[in-house]
Amino acid sequence: MSNHNQRLLNPNRNPNPERLLAIPVKKSDPVELYRPLRNLVARKYSESDAQKVESVLETLNKCRSDMVERGDLSLPMQRDCLIHYFKCLCMVDPLFTAISSDSHSDPIVFVWYDAFYSEHENGVSSQRNSIQLEKVSVLFNLGAVCSQIGASCDRTTPLGRHLAIDAFNAAANFFFKLWNVFAKDVSATLDLTLLFAETLYRLCGAQALEIRLQQQLEHNNNDTAASSALQQHRCAVTFRLVSVNYQIAYDLILHDSAATEHVFSFDRTWMTHLHQKVKFFQVEAHRRRSSILPKSQLPQTISLFRSCPLDHDAVSVTEKLVRGICCWSSLFRSCPLDLEAELVRKIWKLKHKSIPKQERIPYLDLLLSEYSSFKIIDDGKLVANPWDMPPPYPTYLEILSSSSLSIMPPIPLKKSEPLDLYESLRSYVALKYSESEANRVEGLFKTVDKLRSEMQRDDLSLPVRRDCLILYLKCLCMIEPLFSMTTSPNPPIFVWYNAFNPQEDSSQHNIHFEKASVLFNLGALSTHITLSCDLSTVQGYRLAMDALYDASYWFFILWKLEAEKSSATIDLSVNCVQMLREMIAAQIADLTWNCPHSHSDGSSLAEYLVTLRCRKAYDLSTLGPLAENFVQSSIPQFLESKMKTRHVQTDPSDVTEQFLSGYCEAQSLLREACQTPSLDLLSEVGPVMIKDGNLVINLRGSIGRIGGDELPGDHGNMTIDRN
Repeated sequence: MSNHNQRLLNPNRNPNPERLLAIPVKKSDPVELYRPLRNLVARKYSESDAQKVESVLETLNKCRSDMVERGDLSLPMQRDCLIHYFKCLCMVDPLFTAISSDSHSDPIVFVWYDAFYSEHENGVSSQRNSIQLEKVSVLFNLGAVCSQIGASCDRTTPLGRHLAIDAFNAAANFFFKLWNVFAKDVSATLDLTLLFAETLYRLCGAQALEIRLQQQLEHNNNDTAASSALQQHRCAVTFRLVSVNYQIAYDLILHDSAATEHVFSFDRTWMTHLHQKVKFFQVEAHRRRSSILPKSQLPQTISLFRSCPLDHDAVSVTEKLVRGICCWSSLFRSCPLDLEAELVRKIWKLKHKSIPKQERIPYLDLLLSEYSSFKIIDDGKLVANPWDMPPPYPTYLEILSSSSLSIMPPIPLKKSEPLDLYESLRSYVALKYSESEANRVEGLFKTVDKLRSEMQRDDLSLPVRRDCLILYLKCLCMIEPLFSMTTSPNPPIFVWYNAFNPQEDSSQHNIHFEKASVLFNLGALSTHITLSCDLSTVQGYRLAMDALYDASYWFFILWKLEAEKSSATIDLSVNCVQMLREMIAAQIADLTWNCPHSHSDGSSLAEYLVTLRCRKAYDLSTLGPLAENFVQSSIPQFLESKMKTRHVQTDPSDVTEQFLSGYCEAQSLLREACQTPSLDLLSEVGPVMIKDGNLVINLRGSIGRIGGDELPGDHGNMTIDRN
């Protein structure tokens, strides 16, 4: 390591202060929400409607009570509670519009105090029944709690640094939402102004980048000469980004006298700290400016808030597994839309004028998943799991009754031979690392083995099987860094059969073959869910649409990421996957055309798109090996046939529909900030968690109950290593 890098990483000689700033949380007074909101629903809608949503109202009330009154919650549990509460708030948002004009309702007054006043001075009350102050305060506290998690992590280890990066990135994203979306509409305490929201956004972003810079400097010592220029470029760019963001945060406070006095009254050392950061990174950015490559040699754009991978030279198997789970987040990025898909969306907007602004309502999880925090059960009742009592739901596993209408043939699922993954994985880790390392992760390996066995069970309901496949895919991403297990005495051999021709199989050690097969089954299973839906009801229609989008998504991931990484049976080939995606796209276009609240606008365009997609799929299905595989399949006949129109009835005034619209809004707002897989490993309600540096199965979470048998794990509370 160079003398400069040693000086940078040594706190005793480093002019850059090692301290990271954590944002204090806002405090609030208690308020009762359940009774006035339930009375409003019963009065405005009906007692039956009130019973449908009372579970959500109870959860809303409990979340707020715990958020305000419980001081024993760990930082990850505080984060879980706030996220759950924010979703509930968005769901009940329409009720606050109604209650403000209801003379029979008692006002609901939210009182929040400035986070930078420790003595609860200058509390602010919202306007009568206004929910906006409550939302912005919760977003502020989400950012504050994430910053406290980041500051609490042990940054002397690769795992701790990665957790800190994710935490500060999440905090920055929450403060960005506050600054860019919410704060401008609220007149409240100084901590919720646009100035403070942007300051905290810049501060948390700078701290995330600073920790990533520490990783980059350590990587430089182990990189080859060929990549030296690229690494120097990245370090130079990061120094500049850190400098710019610290400078903006410092200037915003310094150039506003009220803000400066406010920060001084909280902690006078903050301004000194920011000044030191600005000076240090300005000097370093200037010194390294010559390392920045010309545009023609630039690498991919360095995102301000994208997580950095774990250290390449990490020796801990736990760190490698966490690196794998972080790759999982890339599977949930939005798929690029082609021209026809954009046209389908335009048709959807034209023909769904009375449906909420969100283009997709997440019925698939709300109706099917046993691991969703909210669920629609019998007779449209919307129930909520308390945030500290994780799923799965013990009952209501059945999906909607199948209708007599048939839309598309189901894609058959792939079958596999049994395999003992636990013994292979554990023996490999014990041999390559140590017996103690194997003990640290054996609970995870038992889970992987159990999930692989369960996902092949034909007696599981479609929802449970879908959840099992998703959880297994997540585990595969965790163990992927261990492959290929070239030094293993008994490497696992995956055997899968062709879905369309069961006489054909493939045997490989390649984990991409296993991932591709699981992705295929996720897409295929979604078509089975589509066929089980009752298209004469609005719930059935939307569930069918969601399942089709889900199928298209999984086949897209298969086509984009895994299909070319393994030589396998023809059903996993690029041509076959493209054919299936075209067929599903045709079905989506057809159902969009024949949707609820049908208008004439766009029908000719939709009909053209259905025909075009079917033609593309049919042409692919008749080429070479695919044609031989589809001899016994009804897919070619389906593609040649004309789809029938469906008619769906709905009641737009249903209170449950309004709650679901709010749920969609919350999902959209939280998606970017909450896609932090390493932070999820700190959650005490998650299926897999980090405890004392070990990956353990959390029996309070969902993964231990798949198939009804509990897995060995650890009930202990998680603690965060502190620097």
